[in-house]
Amino acid sequence: MNRPPIRFLLAIAAIVAAAASPAAEPLDGFDAAWHRATSHDTRVSGLVFRHSIEPRWIDDGAVLVYRVRTGAYAHEVVRVDCRSGVRQILAPDDPLAVELRSAGARRLRLDRPLRSGNGPETSIRLENATSEALKTVWIDGGGERRSYGELAPGASRDQHTFAGHLWGFERGDGTLLTAAAADLGGSTFRIDSLEPDVVPGGSRGSGERRRPRAPEPAAGPPRAEVILRDGDLVAKRADGTEKQLTSGATDVFHFTDERFVSPDGRWMIAIKQREGEHRAVTIVESTPKDQPQPRVIEFRYDKPGDRIDERFPHLFDLDALAEVPLDESLFATPWEISDFLWLPDSSSFLFRYNQRGHQSMRILKIDVPTGRVSAVIDEHSDTFIDWVNRAWLRSLPAEGTLLWSSERSGWHHLYSVDIATGAATPITAGEWPVRSVVEVDEESRSLVVRLSGRDPAQSPYHVHYARVNFDGSGFTMLTEGDGTHELTWAPDGKTYIDRWSRVDLPPRHELRRAADGARLCDLEVADDSGLVNTGWPQAERFVAKGRDGVTDIHGIILRPSTFDPARRYPVIENVYAGPQDSHVPVAWRLSFGSMSQLAELGFVVVQADGMGTANRSKAFHDVCHKNLGDAGFPDRIAWIRAAAATRPWMDLSRVGIYGGSAGGQNAMRALIAHPDFYSAAVADCGCHDNRMDKIWWNEQWMGWPLDASWDESSNSVQAHRMKGKLMLVVGELDQNVDPASTMQVAAALVKAGKDFELLVMPATGHGAAETPYASRRRAEFLFRHLHNTIRR
Repeated sequence: MNRPPIRFLLAIAAIVAAAASPAAEPLDGFDAAWHRATSHDTRVSGLVFRHSIEPRWIDDGAVLVYRVRTGAYAHEVVRVDCRSGVRQILAPDDPLAVELRSAGARRLRLDRPLRSGNGPETSIRLENATSEALKTVWIDGGGERRSYGELAPGASRDQHTFAGHLWGFERGDGTLLTAAAADLGGSTFRIDSLEPDVVPGGSRGSGERRRPRAPEPAAGPPRAEVILRDGDLVAKRADGTEKQLTSGATDVFHFTDERFVSPDGRWMIAIKQREGEHRAVTIVESTPKDQPQPRVIEFRYDKPGDRIDERFPHLFDLDALAEVPLDESLFATPWEISDFLWLPDSSSFLFRYNQRGHQSMRILKIDVPTGRVSAVIDEHSDTFIDWVNRAWLRSLPAEGTLLWSSERSGWHHLYSVDIATGAATPITAGEWPVRSVVEVDEESRSLVVRLSGRDPAQSPYHVHYARVNFDGSGFTMLTEGDGTHELTWAPDGKTYIDRWSRVDLPPRHELRRAADGARLCDLEVADDSGLVNTGWPQAERFVAKGRDGVTDIHGIILRPSTFDPARRYPVIENVYAGPQDSHVPVAWRLSFGSMSQLAELGFVVVQADGMGTANRSKAFHDVCHKNLGDAGFPDRIAWIRAAAATRPWMDLSRVGIYGGSAGGQNAMRALIAHPDFYSAAVADCGCHDNRMDKIWWNEQWMGWPLDASWDESSNSVQAHRMKGKLMLVVGELDQNVDPASTMQVAAALVKAGKDFELLVMPATGHGAAETPYASRRRAEFLFRHLHNTIRR
């Protein structure tokens, strides 16, 4: 990926160089500013203490012991009695203190594939105790190592990261010596040997609380053996004779190996599948590492409107060796059928039906012996049902109950549903959403849930936790501080650590009792005085009304560390308006990544969640329906204007925007729909026409069958409206968003006679603009067009 700069324009069937000033000529002031920007994380490293802890539970959770950094070279080891809440700092020579100080980050086996996971924000301290300078590397989700600079012998660095991210040390020849996973406690990763690690099998327990669930009804021995032969089902009798149960299977419509036998062994559900078209996308790896010639890569990639696999249940009587006909009208156009379950008495079979287009979702019940199909739950939306993120189900067959989530009230809440009658009893209610279910405790008949927005005095995006009984009684908040919360449970489930913070408040840790949420003691309060004393500008929360003049829009504002209120600063918006979530950071961070870097280039950088994103009301979310081109712009522009009205240092005559993936689509859309407000945009790996992107994500919001709304939201179709300075970035190996999406919008711009820049990154996948080279090119582009600097 360290290749010479590439700047292209696409013209019908050829790529020609863009007319731009020679890349060898530096921008006035950019090199020095970029050096300052990329050293931001290093400059603020090691200035905050007591912001993360390394917990260790003893005696199944009766005692908590943890290690915490209290200074640049100082730690404390603390012991807490989890029953009384008594907190004690251990003497340095206490055996527990000695043991904990010697513990570090969890080392990983180098002989297995290494890929980062994703968890909450944290930090990891990297320490080089060898005699050589070593390269520090982050191992990304694809297993690629990305350099994060060198550590000199004896040097150390606090590295911002996320729990589950993998870090390693490399020698100069590229040999990976050791790798470790960052954890939520903020562990230390120390290397003291130049020999590659040999780590035994096994892993350290995470201390996460897990409740055993009651077993579902077991299938009894079938009355007859059923086999799959040439796509049809054949029954074999005890005497060895056979009976053909079905006939007429073809390559495109046939039975599968999925079969579900009732507990009494008499009834069987078998799944028949109609094959879809199974679209493949082809890309070219221009520079393989193992050969000089390009390599063609082909992979399965269904797109919106494609014919998909469809699966249908069929009922069979294994005594009579006959099929029982079913009325398929309630599951005629499946996107998916799932969550299969026989009731314990073998009287009915349940399954979830998600209709294609995602406006109907049902829990259906097939009765035996009649084969009658009825809906236990029948959800319908005139817009969409968010089946990926807000369609939770837990079956309690022994009780004849389903626990179910729904937005039928206008907010995402939980319900207890009687299987026999379909009657639904609310478990949670109110003008706030349940974010997810953390735990189902069938023994105590209670749930632990994540929620937000319940306290009107706090941000509606702050995550809190609560416990509630299956019948809706006993609702108990488990968190209270004005911030967003993350819980770490003791193994016995009787206590938990509550870590909470805001973007403008560093983390606090509390020990709380699970029974009633009572605070047993304060564990740690972060000390950020060293950071504050440097003049580091804290992220600012800001709230203003959206397009309707009523709804609150929430976001953050970042300023450069050299901020001067007497100056006027161009504004850059970081955008990602994907409807699957909300995206503005709500927890404290030492660094905001690319946003912090751009702020250090002399920009005010902002991010806000407009209508169409998630975690508010259903009405707030529904704005995105068949309308991804809207992307919440009217709300965020109103929010930015309101911020500038009381901040004269925000110069709205110079506003830029950048984003990746869905954010790449959004960034270019700014210059199509709102060129009067935005003057420059960098769009990375964008799904510029949603018909070119993955089927499940896009049909979820845009619906099916495809209609004119897909044209209206397409950057490719609307490219002729683009005004302003645009840079497109794409990785040639992107398997998340088809790279052709960027090339097609480039072709549309060429056809419309629009000037733009196109950076194609060889040997790079999704998120190409976050690589060191492309992120510098992105920053240089925004610097050039928004600071009004010229080349020498």
